[in-house]
Formats: sequence, structure tokens, C-alpha cells
Amino acid sequence: MNASAAEIRQLRLPLQQETPQRASDLAISEANAAGVAALAAWPETPGAILALFGPAGCGKSHLAAAWVERTGAIALHGAEAALVDPLELEGRPVLLDRAQDADDESLFHLINLTQSGGGALLLVSRDPPGAWATDLPDLRSRLNAIRTVGIEAPDDVVFAAMLRRAFASRSITPADELIDYLVRRIDRSADAAEAVVDRLDALHRPVTRVLARQVLDGGDIAES
Repeated sequence: MNASAAEIRQLRLPLQQETPQRASDLAISEANAAGVAALAAWPETPGAILALFGPAGCGKSHLAAAWVERTGAIALHGAEAALVDPLELEGRPVLLDRAQDADDESLFHLINLTQSGGGALLLVSRDPPGAWATDLPDLRSRLNAIRTVGIEAPDDVVFAAMLRRAFASRSITPADELIDYLVRRIDRSADAAEAVVDRLDALHRPVTRVLARQVLDGGDIAES
């Protein structure tokens, strides 16, 4: 079902407000250096398409958000590609996060629009475009031709930054020893960082290494 222009604007504006994040929040290490370098001055030419891929929680969406902030790109997520009037995207930089969730026809038209309309398209996904399933031969050839850059799972530097962002969003300033402890103890993903910070914040207690150990070990929380 086609959405009206007004509905499209209502859908898109909140996305543009939520997506941008300060580039100064980025921590650069060997895990994400290739992605940071690729996006630093991209796109260099009109009609450029780039795919940023990596495992869940590696920080690729955060890198893409910094690019949106720098370029003023329109941010879309997965199936939302089918709801947007192509005329509103022509000649504009566009981010399509969760790009593998877009339907074949919408993705095919978005790629063609970018190449012919002089815009730029950043695709973000877990797998490189060449590994995506599609029944359209023409789309397959276009996906195989896209420039790709991989992001690795977070290392100590990147994951520590994820934890600090999660704490900062709740107005908590953690001690370095707490960050070091959590980096060693929990799964390295953005979701894991958010989950443990949520649990600590919900206790309404001073957030210390001792409290974190009690939470992670699942024992009784000592009274303050």
C-alpha cells in the first residue's frame, strides 16, 4: 500500500531526529578503523554506493549515524525503503540501515535512483551485499558490484566507549576501574552494554565495581 507524502514525512522526521550522534563520540581502533576511514570523506563523487557490514552490536550503526550528521542524509531502516517517495530521495545522501530487510524491488530502485540521480547511498547490514538473498538477477549484479567495508566485533577500546556512552546517556560517570571490569566480564556488543547499564541504573545506587560484580554474579545486592 502506498503512503501519502504527508505520511512519509511523518515517518521520516522522527528518524532524522533520533539517528544523528556526535562524531566526537566515536572511538577508533583496529576493529573499526577501516569503516571510519572509508566514511571520513565519502562520498567523493555523485552516485556513490557503499556498504558497511559487521556483526550485531559492533558499532556500525553508530558510525553510520555520524555520517548522517555530517552529510544531512535521510535515514531509513529496512522495510521503510518501500514507503518513501523516490522523488524525495533523488540527489540526496541516504542511509539504509538494516538494508537486508528491504524488499528486492525497493532496494533495486533505490540503487538505480542513486546511480542515476547523483545522490549517495550508504547500506548497513550484518552481511556484505554479495551474500544477500535475492531472486532478481539484475539486483544480484548490482549488489555484487557495491564497494564494501567490514567492521569487526568490538575490541577493548570500542567496547569501553560503548559502555561510557550508555552510562553518559543516564548521566552516570563511571570510574575507569568499573569500565575495565565490565569490558572483561560481559559480551562485547552494544546491546550487552545497554543491558548491563540498565540493570545498574535501575538499582538507584552509586555505580561501583562491587555493585557490578554483584549484579553480574546474580547474588544478593548488599544494603548500602
